[in-house]
Amino acid sequence: MNVMTAARSPLVPDAPPRPGLRERKKIKTRQAIRGAAYALVEEQGYDATTIEQIAERAEVSPSTVFRYFPTKEDIVVTDEYDEPLLAALAARPADEPWTDSVRYVIRTAVRRAMTERPEITELRARLMLEAPAVRARMRETLTDTSRLLAEALAGRTGLDPDGLEVRVHATSLVGGLLEATMYWAEHGHREDYADLADRAVDVIEHGLPTAKS
Repeated sequence: MNVMTAARSPLVPDAPPRPGLRERKKIKTRQAIRGAAYALVEEQGYDATTIEQIAERAEVSPSTVFRYFPTKEDIVVTDEYDEPLLAALAARPADEPWTDSVRYVIRTAVRRAMTERPEITELRARLMLEAPAVRARMRETLTDTSRLLAEALAGRTGLDPDGLEVRVHATSLVGGLLEATMYWAEHGHREDYADLADRAVDVIEHGLPTAKS
């Protein structure tokens, strides 16, 4: 699902402190690299786009690109949403059902992405579908995301974050949201992305629906 800004966001209860000059420069460079990569991919396709071309378009060196993104795929699959999303989960009412908290935070994040950068959100989803290297890298990064979600779930429930049940639930949720993204891209982004994410959470919470006769 895109750098989080320092302005107050609906994803977090309070605006974070404004980053220092050095951090702002890093954010600007990261944004320039991502912007260059997305523009080149739109122009000539993912496979034809090279790190050297991205660096030239972003006006940085190839080594700078690699310092921010170890692989070309990381430019597409990584973002800065994990920490704000986890903070938003932690800020939900303690007596709110876990799945309701997840549903609220995911829907808010998707709505924001589709409002601020719909073309980039759609491009990322399409690349996950069409580029095997991007899809493979995304699945690799899901391990870290699942671990962070398991820790958040454990904090809410008091269960062991390394317990099998917590790990299964967290991994299932993350995998389900990835499949919702893939489904969205497969169907030409015609359906409401937030609704598809809701349906994925429904499956995790309630299991498969009854087949229609």
